[in-house]
Amino acid sequence: MSESAGERGGGDGEEPTPDLPVDEQARELLIDVVDTPSVTGEEEEAAQVLVDFFEAHDREVWVDDVGNVRAPADDSVLLTSHIDTVPGDIPVRVEEGEEGEEQLWGRGSVDAKGPLCSMAVAAVRTGASFVGVVGEEVDSRGARHLVADRDAEPGAVINGEPSGWDGITLGYRGLLGGTYVATSESGHSSRPENNAIQDAIGWWSAVEEEFDHDDWVPVFERVTAKPISFEGGISDDGLSVEATADVQLRVPPEYTTEEIREIADGHLTNGTVHWHDAVEPVMMNPRTAAARAFRAAVRQVGGDPRLLRKTGTSDMNVYAQEWDCPMVTYGPGDSDLDHAPDEHVSLAEYDRAVAVLETATEQLQS
Repeated sequence: MSESAGERGGGDGEEPTPDLPVDEQARELLIDVVDTPSVTGEEEEAAQVLVDFFEAHDREVWVDDVGNVRAPADDSVLLTSHIDTVPGDIPVRVEEGEEGEEQLWGRGSVDAKGPLCSMAVAAVRTGASFVGVVGEEVDSRGARHLVADRDAEPGAVINGEPSGWDGITLGYRGLLGGTYVATSESGHSSRPENNAIQDAIGWWSAVEEEFDHDDWVPVFERVTAKPISFEGGISDDGLSVEATADVQLRVPPEYTTEEIREIADGHLTNGTVHWHDAVEPVMMNPRTAAARAFRAAVRQVGGDPRLLRKTGTSDMNVYAQEWDCPMVTYGPGDSDLDHAPDEHVSLAEYDRAVAVLETATEQLQS
C-alpha cells in the first residue's frame, strides 16, 4: 500500500488510460470555483458559486452557521470536501501540458477544489448528499460543526482530497499539537544551572530521541516530531528567562494522541505543555463497501486502483472519530502539488475522477 498520493502505479508496457469525452459542465464549475479565491476564513464567495450550482439543478441547498454548503439528499452516501485554500496568488489559466492535455492552474485546483467540484457534480447527477466544508486548512471547524450538527451518521462518507484519479486513500496519521512554556530565574550566563531555554531544548531533544525510528520504518508508521516555532530570552522586567515552543507530533494508528501526550509529558523536567490540538489517526479496512466500490469504479473507467496511506491529516480523521460507517478519501490531482507555487490539475484526470465518483456512488446507493 502506497503512502503518497504523488506515487503512480504501472510501468513500461502498461496500456494507456482511455480518454473520456470532455465533461464541459464539470469543467465549467471547476474553473469558476478555482477563479473565486477562498483562503481559510474567506470562503463566502466560493460557497455562493456552489450554492448557485445546486440551485440551478433544483437541489435543496443552504449555507449553515459556520459557512458550510449543505445540499442534503440521499444520505446513503455523503460526498464532502473543503472549500478553503491556503494563501497564494497563482494566475488562473488553462494551458496545454507536456503530453498535450489541458491543465488548469490556480490556487486550490488540487487542494481541494478539484475533489470538491467533482463531488458537487457527482452529487447532482446521482442524488447523493453533499457538503462543502470550511476551515480544513486550519482547524477543521466545518467538519467539526458538521458532525456535531447532524442527527444521524450517513451510510458512507467519501471525503475529498487529491489522491490521483486512480488512488483511494484509506488512512491518515493523527495530530497532537501543543505549546511548551518554561521560566527560570535570570542569572549570569556563567552559572552552571540550566535556564528555561536549555530546559526547552532538553525536553524537545528527549522527545525527538524517544520517537527516533530506523530508516526502514515507513513514515506512516512513525511518530514524527516537529517544532513549529521557538521563542526565548530575558523577560521584559529582566528578572527571569522565558522559553516558549509550539510543537506538533504526527501520530500513526498504532497510538492514540493520549498515549503520545503521556510519553512526551514524561520527559518534562521543567515547564509545562498545553496540548491544544488532538486529532486521532484513522485507518480504514480495504474491504469496506466504500473501498470495494471505488476499486471497481476505477477499473471500470480504465485504471488500476492504488490504495494509499497519507502521512498528514484530513477531515476524514474528524469524521472517523464520530461516525462508524465506511469511509474513503478520493479526488483528482497530484498531492505533491498541495500548497505549491505551481499548483495545477489535469482536466482529463478531473473528468475521469467525476466518472469514478458517479460510478462508485451509484454502486453504494444500490
